[in-house]
Amino acid sequence: MPNEFDQEIKILVAEVAEVSVDKLDDPNVSFSDLDVDSMKALEIAAAVEKKYKIIIPEGEIPKIKNLAQVIDMVKRLKG
Repeated sequence: MPNEFDQEIKILVAEVAEVSVDKLDDPNVSFSDLDVDSMKALEIAAAVEKKYKIIIPEGEIPKIKNLAQVIDMVKRLKG
């Protein structure tokens, strides 16, 4: 059962990626399997940065391949 913070990120990612939230029930499902291209990944990164007031290093963005990685990165950068 995801905690409230993880759920909040999941909803944000689903909205930006234009997929239903239940498609992200498995946080390890690959974004490419959900037809999330590199432009959508940039949009996800920008939305996360804005909402959580963090800066994702540019070199890290291409490495984000699924929801679990987004959640981990936000937690790490928020400290």
